[in-house]
Amino acid sequence: MSKYIVVGGKKIVGETRVHGAKNAVLPILAATVLNGNINVLYDIPRLSDVEIMTKILQAVGCRVYREGEALVVDSSGLNSHEVPEDLVREMRSSFIFLGALLARHGSVKISYPGGCEIGHRPIDLHLKALREMGAEIEEKHGFLYCKAKKLRGCDIHLDFPSVGATENVILAAVFAEGTTIIRNAAREPEIVDLENYINSMGGKVSGAGSANIFIEGVNELHGVQHRIIPDRIVAGTYLIAAAITKGEILLDNVVPDHMQSVLHKLREAGCKVECGSNQIKLVAPDRIKSIDTIQTLPYPGFPTDMQSQMMSLMTTSNGVTVFIENIFENRYKHTEELIRMGANIKVDGRIALIRGVEKLSGATVTSKDLRGGAALILAALAAEGTTIIESAKHVDRGYDHLHEVLHALGAEIRKM
Repeated sequence: MSKYIVVGGKKIVGETRVHGAKNAVLPILAATVLNGNINVLYDIPRLSDVEIMTKILQAVGCRVYREGEALVVDSSGLNSHEVPEDLVREMRSSFIFLGALLARHGSVKISYPGGCEIGHRPIDLHLKALREMGAEIEEKHGFLYCKAKKLRGCDIHLDFPSVGATENVILAAVFAEGTTIIRNAAREPEIVDLENYINSMGGKVSGAGSANIFIEGVNELHGVQHRIIPDRIVAGTYLIAAAITKGEILLDNVVPDHMQSVLHKLREAGCKVECGSNQIKLVAPDRIKSIDTIQTLPYPGFPTDMQSQMMSLMTTSNGVTVFIENIFENRYKHTEELIRMGANIKVDGRIALIRGVEKLSGATVTSKDLRGGAALILAALAAEGTTIIESAKHVDRGYDHLHEVLHALGAEIRKM
């Protein structure tokens, strides 16, 4: 099993480019099945999650290959509506194939999703919305059997602005009869990128980025070339790497508007942050300031995907910070590992209280999920001595060769 070995105490200094967003790539890869044509997607990171999506596409009859930074998907050979169970259970985001295959094929067989165990992520919102559009869904033996001769546009209200449910409904509605309205839709930038991708191949989606999204059904789509937006979570992780090591970093290929909640908190922590049109520069203070409260919320609130990394930063702050996790109830699994490194953390349900310490110490810890693993690497960069982070596979799901990027910026880190 792979692991990271980090010798702490080295400042992160320099310039690096942020790769395409994992959370935009995955739904767009699922959407490639819609047009039955050639899709050329640029700035595709080399992630294990992308590899799984590629295997699913190939399993349903698509041809997929890389050309440098681009991934080419030819979906003209689609010949199956069954998504392999082992791949769905390995990655939750694969469930997005439900809406895409239902729209293109009229039927889908898919198992219940798996992935990181960061909390309960119900699929009832997905199923309720698709049933409202006319899909017949039968659940038995751990599988969902979905079929629809013709989906119908309708007015859908999501009880919670779920990213996955919003994406599944958008994909299902592309060929639906009439207009579909999604109310209380997720507003993440990745939803906007999905809208732009679908529209570039002839779809009619509007309103992404707002609470109401409108999808007017079309009869056909064509091939497309599309560049994926930058990964705001990876960008935030790099910024915290510089902040926690008292360093300085310049990020290229970023969209500062996508990261305002994170940038605001970094400024509160005493970091100097400057933004250009596609760049962010951060200069860290000598000692990080504590932040009264950090509360995760749906976008544009503070992202749950940045909670773990920000907590690592607060472990060496000059005071007390309260975290409130409103999205996933089990997203504090990294705290017990940070405590092994000397952090002072108390957890009570969805609330975590972090009292900053002078320094962290190297230890052997275990990555239990994607963002928690990144948080442990960040803590290790600032810790005294050597830290071994086991189960590196989780980090590989969302970061393209993170150790190489950090090494180029001055960290003493290697992967084994």
